[in-house]
Amino acid sequence: MSQCCIAGFAWDAEPQGKETKLGSIDAYITDTPENKDIAIMIIANIFGWTFNNTRILADRFAKDVGATVFVPDFYDGEVVPEETLTDPEKRKGFDIAAWAARNSKENRGPTIFEAARALKQDLGFKKVGAVGYCYGGWAVFQLGAKDVNLLDAISTAHPSFLTPSEISAVAVPTQILAPEHDPQFTPELRDKANAIIPTLGVEYDFQFFPGLAHGFAASGDRKDRRQREGLERGARAVGGWMAEILRRE
Repeated sequence: MSQCCIAGFAWDAEPQGKETKLGSIDAYITDTPENKDIAIMIIANIFGWTFNNTRILADRFAKDVGATVFVPDFYDGEVVPEETLTDPEKRKGFDIAAWAARNSKENRGPTIFEAARALKQDLGFKKVGAVGYCYGGWAVFQLGAKDVNLLDAISTAHPSFLTPSEISAVAVPTQILAPEHDPQFTPELRDKANAIIPTLGVEYDFQFFPGLAHGFAASGDRKDRRQREGLERGARAVGGWMAEILRRE
């Protein structure tokens, strides 16, 4: 991870959901009354489960897909202040390497898998998708891997820590939103994904966003026309993908 992971903009809107529990994990939940069969779990970026932008996206997906959407706390209550997005001094003082060490795959993987299992096994949802922003990218690929059987679809935007072996193991319909400029999901890794996934026998939706950079889908600047159009297109793409896959009979 790098400085681009903690730069961006906070969005102005009031989340419509509520805070609750997913198993033993704190979570934001937003739903639509007419649906009790479809769930989506968002694995948030470094700003965590309280990040207003992520909750706004959750509300949108609940409406667009007709789903119950969960944003669990996978960082043990650690919250990066939103001011870090726009304050160069706060970004400079934030130790990304230490955060990444605290939230390694080994440390957070078990909790992420516990939350995914709870959606079908404990709460009884028939179809479950997962969306990962930045840090959450590697996690949705692991959850969607062969023989895991926890998810029906995944989507990720500008994934971090994703490896070719995780890409090669995916076994559910997969969507990737890739900006042109991304030090995490590099052109080389992007090319690997586009070479590997079409050979795996799963539905694949790759969407490229020219001119945009890492973080655009979760913290792009709504006042900038190009970024606003990109993040809106990204949100429509995720909602459409999840609706297409999860609402099938």
